[in-house]
Amino acid sequence: MDADGRQLLRLTSSATLSTTAAAPRRPSTTATNTSTASYNSSAASARLSQLSNHIPTASKISSALRYSTTTTDKMSAQAEHPTVLIPGPIEFDDAVLQAMSTPSESHVGMPFVHVFGDTLTQLRQLFITSSPDSQPLILSGSGTLGWDVVASNIIEPGDEVLVLHTGYFGDSFSDCLATYGAIPTQLGAPIGSRPSPQEIEDALKGKKYKAVTITHTDTSTGVLSDPKEVAEVVRRVSPGTLVVVDGVCSVGCEEIRFDEWGLDVVLTASQKAVGVPAGLSIMMLSGRAIEAYKSRKVPPGSYFASLKNWLPIMQNYEAKKPSYFATPSPQLVRALNTSLTQILSVPLSQRFEEHKAASKKIKDAVTSFGLKQLASEEKFQAHGMTAVWLPEGITPADILPHTAKEGVVFAGGLHKQVATKYIRIGSMGVSVTNPELGHIDKAINALKTGLVAAGYQLP
Repeated sequence: MDADGRQLLRLTSSATLSTTAAAPRRPSTTATNTSTASYNSSAASARLSQLSNHIPTASKISSALRYSTTTTDKMSAQAEHPTVLIPGPIEFDDAVLQAMSTPSESHVGMPFVHVFGDTLTQLRQLFITSSPDSQPLILSGSGTLGWDVVASNIIEPGDEVLVLHTGYFGDSFSDCLATYGAIPTQLGAPIGSRPSPQEIEDALKGKKYKAVTITHTDTSTGVLSDPKEVAEVVRRVSPGTLVVVDGVCSVGCEEIRFDEWGLDVVLTASQKAVGVPAGLSIMMLSGRAIEAYKSRKVPPGSYFASLKNWLPIMQNYEAKKPSYFATPSPQLVRALNTSLTQILSVPLSQRFEEHKAASKKIKDAVTSFGLKQLASEEKFQAHGMTAVWLPEGITPADILPHTAKEGVVFAGGLHKQVATKYIRIGSMGVSVTNPELGHIDKAINALKTGLVAAGYQLP
């Protein structure tokens, strides 16, 4: 928090309150259809079954961590804890956590209103948008709430949506769309790959779609998609189709140019490369996306996620006017303001290059250990995480307790078809931008030690 922010905390205000009333998984190389009628409880059960593999050795890891007593980084003032290097939540900077240690305050008092307004403006810089028609949103919730905002406001029942499938989160976004009555069609690819521009073009020529969704980084596979490339195809072949990017694991560590690339929605969450504890759903909407919402034939299918409620709130906050629909978290918003101030203190291009360099260091080590990634081609590999195939006969349950003993937490597999055959390593945020913490080297050493302890013979 800057000096102005601290000064504002000492102020009180009785400003007039505004209200909303004041303003208006099916990988394949061909498309498959998921209709509303086919959505049922079995889909939800399948999602839960997949999640059980997220950290498949919880009890063993818990036991192992009791033996890891020197895990605090010397450059951090935080309490002793294992270094969390999963694809989110990530490790947090001391200043971000300190920003949350503020006394209770009014969410419509001017000190907080100024911080919230400044934070919304910072998001414009992060997403690289200067269009007066675009609108940032900060909502209390997880990144998944962003799906609900899209599915219940911008998409209408009966709308066709093309979902580019690169892993678990293509399945889940499809389920969300179907829940609200949309008709998602998944365009898949083999595990570790992504649909090609030609396949996307062919799909767009075959049917009129309201939107195309892209998982920028699918954390179940470590596959990186190319929103710029996809948007170029969409604008050329089907210019009326909206481009929606799930950037939960990419915003803050992968390049995104909202205006230049012609994106309509980018959604993300606080706990990954943005570097703030979980609890905030963050979005950027284009003027086209907002017009799609305004031209709906039926009211939004959600109350809490309704843009009818949230757009005037965000517009008022950004204009430094107190406003109320539902109570935000002042502490999390202050933490976000602090993190964004840090992120924007250096050129974004520098931040992206730092993430590429850290990612390459981990990936080079993986190769030197004789292992391969799920994303086999370099252009398919994300820069905020690495998904690593384990040696034959070794499962996440065999290695993760050993890496935990080294004071490092990695994640097990999440893709339902191969969940027991790989692990995932996160490399985002302060673990990358503050090399004095030594997190990247620590990750590599823990992986090496864990492999040997699990019975693998290094090359």
